[in-house]
Amino acid sequence: MKFKNFLQSEKSKHILTGIGIAAVTLFIFQAGMFVGYKKASFSFRAGDNFYRTFGERGFQKELPGMGMMDPTNAHGTIGEVVSIVLPKVIIADRDGVEKTILVDNKTDIRRFRDSIKPEDIKAGEMIMIIGEPDTNGQIEARLVRIMPPPPSQIEIK
Repeated sequence: MKFKNFLQSEKSKHILTGIGIAAVTLFIFQAGMFVGYKKASFSFRAGDNFYRTFGERGFQKELPGMGMMDPTNAHGTIGEVVSIVLPKVIIADRDGVEKTILVDNKTDIRRFRDSIKPEDIKAGEMIMIIGEPDTNGQIEARLVRIMPPPPSQIEIK
C-alpha cells in the first residue's frame, strides 16, 4: 500500500519526470557522440589517403587564378583503363594519377546506348566515371561510360 501511495504522490511524479528527462538527455548526447565519431573517423581516414585520392601536385609556381591546375574531382574522373581486377578498375586520369574505381551490381556501365557487364571493359579503353569517394581514396562508381577512341586512334580504311 505504501508503494501505491508513493507512485500517486506529487513527489514521485517529479522524480519520474526528472529520470525521464535525464534518460532523453543521455540518449541525445550518445547520438551526438556517435555522429561525431563517424565524422572524425572519416576525416582521419580521408587525410591518410589524401595523396592517393588527389595525386601529388608538387609546388605550383603560378599565381592563384593564373593558369593553376584545377583540383581533381573525387566524385568522378576520365582516363584510360590500366588494369582490371574486378571489382576494381585502375585508370590513369588526365594528370597521370592512377585512380581505383570500384564497380558493383548497382553500377550502370554503358558503351554508347548499350548496357554492358564489367567483364566487357578492356585495358586501353577511355572511360568516364561518376560516383562517390570512399574512405580508402577509391571511387565507388555509379555510372561508367566507355568513350569512343580519340580521332588519332581510329583506323582509316
